[in-house]
Amino acid sequence: AIALLLALSQSLGGCAAIGVTMLGVGAGIGAAHHLGGISYKTFTESLPDVKRATIAALRRMAIEVSTVERMENGERIVAKAAGRDIEIELESLTPRTTRMRSVARQDGGLLVDSATAVEIIIQTEKALTSSTRA
Repeated sequence: AIALLLALSQSLGGCAAIGVTMLGVGAGIGAAHHLGGISYKTFTESLPDVKRATIAALRRMAIEVSTVERMENGERIVAKAAGRDIEIELESLTPRTTRMRSVARQDGGLLVDSATAVEIIIQTEKALTSSTRA
């Protein structure tokens, strides 16, 4: 698909911006967004459902939950794994829409492990999918 978008962008001549935009849109389908090592995804699910799925995902990954605390419009889950401090924020945007923010910091916050943050989101999505099928 990416090769097709690149080829298409070449055929547009001076419209390189269109090709880059198409590539970005195509690459972003179904993926979480990343900013500075922090991963984000919005789910069309209620906050309680996303919270249950997140806890199940962390349990499946053998990541130990330290605390779950309320915050404005949502909840924060703090966990630890292999020297990483993991923070997940769940924000209720509407009764049926929840935004998830995941970050895994290591070495006292100097480094960010974006692969782990992304995997937590992927596993949460899998847990949500399996719970809707049950």
